[in-house]
Amino acid sequence: MCGQTNPVRSPKPGRLPTFRLLPWGNPANGGGRRKAAPAVLCVTMGPVILAVISVVLVILGTVEFVLHRRNLRAIPIRIHVNGTRGKSSVTRLIAAGLREAGIVTCAKTTGTLARMIMPDGQEYPVFRPSKPNVIEQVRIVATARKAGAQALVLECMAVHPMLQSLSEFRLINATHGVITNARADHLDVMGPTETDVAWALCGMTPVKGALFTAERRHLGILEQAARDRGSTVSAISGDDVDAVTDSEMAGFSYVEHKENVALALRVCESAGVDRATGLRGMQKTRPDPGAMTVHELQFFGRRIVFINAFAANDPESTGRLWRMALERYPEVETRIAVFNCRADRADRSRQLGEACAQWPEADHYLLIGSGTYVFAREAIRHGLPDLKMVFGEDQRVDEIFETVVGLSGQSSVVMGMGNIGNQGLDIVQYFRNRSSFVESF
Repeated sequence: MCGQTNPVRSPKPGRLPTFRLLPWGNPANGGGRRKAAPAVLCVTMGPVILAVISVVLVILGTVEFVLHRRNLRAIPIRIHVNGTRGKSSVTRLIAAGLREAGIVTCAKTTGTLARMIMPDGQEYPVFRPSKPNVIEQVRIVATARKAGAQALVLECMAVHPMLQSLSEFRLINATHGVITNARADHLDVMGPTETDVAWALCGMTPVKGALFTAERRHLGILEQAARDRGSTVSAISGDDVDAVTDSEMAGFSYVEHKENVALALRVCESAGVDRATGLRGMQKTRPDPGAMTVHELQFFGRRIVFINAFAANDPESTGRLWRMALERYPEVETRIAVFNCRADRADRSRQLGEACAQWPEADHYLLIGSGTYVFAREAIRHGLPDLKMVFGEDQRVDEIFETVVGLSGQSSVVMGMGNIGNQGLDIVQYFRNRSSFVESF
């Protein structure tokens, strides 16, 4: 309204100006004269309203912070799990070991599908109104306290180094920190080198707590970060890994890694759980949807062994699993490497394209997802035969399955790699629903 007024006379001393509405401002009375709100109120009320809103937001934020700190203090064991590979698995293993010992435990994973795991082992999807945000940990802590949790195991969901530190200092305040390993992944954010990744992961090192790790190559960096924050470091060795026997690993219903089990056992032991009890609980745990599984199909006379390694997205881990697969199934006629690419993970595609040229060669390289040209360009540049590449970027899941069948010959081993997101999980489900049985390496 103030923008539609026009002063008609100079104000007397001590009086605010009077305004006339323009004709189109008040059609009811033909544009006649009437007094309007002083223009000065339009100018002065804006900052006042803004200040009031700011004060209210500060008060609400302070109240939320105080309540969150109270919720944290009510949970005596808080375990923050970070690392390049195995975070979700180790989170589940630790929580299962603690539950088996009678400790009321909640856990939250942010791997393939974000899950809240309650004290009875039941899982619920984490509701997200928009994109993932670290602030959702506040809600998770409140839920755990309401459930009467004595222990809370949280997978770190931050990638940016500053957010990793923020998650620890403001949201978790862990009593136990866990860094599974440090590998060359997310180099666009935490890189450019693997050493930089190790430093970035150390951002969630607890203050005056305990840090556990299976990392050996960059152990010195982790020890330095722990000293800086007054924490102790407990690193598992090769002997600790070897102490986990093949017969114990056979008790798992999915493909788990000895390093993960050894690390989870060490964390549980620090919480007062004996090894036998912790291991018994871990063998009962439900695997993450992206956990490595092996599915064998008999499809119209063809034997197809599909290995889900989509979640192993760093070159080192992926290459090791590829070699394991070929050693486990040397008798197959055809070897097919399926790479699920993502246009928003171009750096990862470049790393895998370069690395796979140094692995034992496959008969076919099926490229799916988006941004497959990034992988193909890098792989060809490092010597991979371009005629072995099959592009399925625009194919549906059922079409990808038919492509695999057509490439398989009489028998094949097919390994999915790169990313579990987008089509990855759907492909795993497609093969699982058509498999005759599941086995382990």
